[in-house]
Amino acid sequence: MAGFDFSNHNRNVALHARGVPLPKATSTGTTIVGCCYDGGVVIAADTRATSGPIVADKNCEKLHYIAPKIWCAGAGTAADTEFTTALISSNIELHSLSTGRPPRVITCMTMLKQHLFRYQGHIGAYLVVAGVDPTGVGLFTVHAHGSTDKLPYVTMGSGSLAAMSVFESMWKPNLSREDAINLSAEAIKAGIFNDLGSGSNVDVCVIQQDGPTQLLRNYMKPNERGEKERNYRFPKGTTAWLNQKVISKEDMKKYVVVEEVSGDKDLAMDVDS
Repeated sequence: MAGFDFSNHNRNVALHARGVPLPKATSTGTTIVGCCYDGGVVIAADTRATSGPIVADKNCEKLHYIAPKIWCAGAGTAADTEFTTALISSNIELHSLSTGRPPRVITCMTMLKQHLFRYQGHIGAYLVVAGVDPTGVGLFTVHAHGSTDKLPYVTMGSGSLAAMSVFESMWKPNLSREDAINLSAEAIKAGIFNDLGSGSNVDVCVIQQDGPTQLLRNYMKPNERGEKERNYRFPKGTTAWLNQKVISKEDMKKYVVVEEVSGDKDLAMDVDS
């Protein structure tokens, strides 16, 4: 993989100086969470991607594969999270082949923080890294500038405060697998319903020590469109009006003079003041 290419930067600056509008980056808006449980770790995310005030994708996948037992949830600029995790996934695979042992979560976290710190925040990737390895369960947050945290439960993104309120009130040590999944899903739902940048569905990934990793795509669909309760097409005459005035085409000629012009010129219209 070639990695990041900034060769078009000077060209884009020159075009923008001439008045050419630059395309907006697609942001994931996002609520992403992670939660350790007794025997593994769960990460979850919403599925809305935004471009400014526009919902660009209703079912975007924000849970990224890095290694069989290491996955990552991404918030920030969608392209940056996608390519950063793909790049580190490639490097982790090479590292695993050269060492002859399964990759460790802390190795992945270190690679990510060193890569992001090198670009001083210009790569807009905010990541929750989770996985299991021979040393145990690992759950980390990695910010765009390279700072990291290690906690039993974490939230990131624009809906992180709403999600954290769920964890703070409901999390407890030694959760079961099902409790961790349900708690993470509820935290994402809090972000979906309380943050405009988050929405649509809930994706969950369960990484366990004694079994295969499970990606539960669209684990919850809290925003499915239902049937309308009634028909909102009303017959004519339903709404009363006080008066009515019809202006005919002949009457319009008193106010507007239309002149037909030949050639490629636009139609000229003179309006009386």
